[in-house]
Amino acid sequence: MFDDFFIRALIAGIGVAFVTGPLGCFVVWRRLSYFGDTLAHSALLGVTIAYSFELNIAVSVFIISSVIALILIQLQKKTNLPGDALLGLLAHSSLAVGLVVIGFLTFIRFDIMGLLFGDILAVTTDDLLIIWVGGGLILLVLKLIWKPLFASTVNYELAEAEGLNPDRAKAIFTILMAAIIAISIKMVGLLLITGMLIIPAAMARNISDNPRKMIIFSIIGGLLSVIIGLFSSLEFNSPSGPSIITASLILFILSLLKIKQSIHLKN
Repeated sequence: MFDDFFIRALIAGIGVAFVTGPLGCFVVWRRLSYFGDTLAHSALLGVTIAYSFELNIAVSVFIISSVIALILIQLQKKTNLPGDALLGLLAHSSLAVGLVVIGFLTFIRFDIMGLLFGDILAVTTDDLLIIWVGGGLILLVLKLIWKPLFASTVNYELAEAEGLNPDRAKAIFTILMAAIIAISIKMVGLLLITGMLIIPAAMARNISDNPRKMIIFSIIGGLLSVIIGLFSSLEFNSPSGPSIITASLILFILSLLKIKQSIHLKN
């Protein structure tokens, strides 16, 4: 019925959607969209290091993205620069260093388009193992830090007063962001992974009236995006990663129509 590569791609996409759903909600709630872009840009440096030293790409990307995230946290504490300036500095610096390193690695053939936009149809069984095991660990850790993370999202001072240690929860969350980028890089690529986090969560926010529903709808939106995107990619021979994000965009537009309808009914 379907080729093995398509089944593997579908399983990989479903695994990523289950993880990006709840993480994406926190990205939207905490207004960390640009932070996700920063980690995604830094992932290119991780990829080049992996090729240079023959390391696993997911592990290398996770390490580099985590280091960049921790550097950002320290810079926010020790400098007077605004957060967006620091994000821009780290994002473009790490991207530039990664591109410079690629220029020196002339003996290695890079699939730049695959790195930037993903190639989910090339997912292997080892990739599936990394996605599902890694995704499960991410969700487990997220559950453990849920209370302090959610409380600090609502009111940082109150969470600190209650002794929930919001700074530690924030640091762990940034590492979880690095982890999801590492396991998703093959699916939608460096440039589009933030879209997989943000767009389903933004869609869910438009049609939800409480956080729990938003997380559920975000997961459902991610699953639908993967399924629609992959089948449209198979049907129209379009790139799989951009097709998934385009499907997310269509779902977001439909959610806007629901908001407009709700406003019309209230009036």
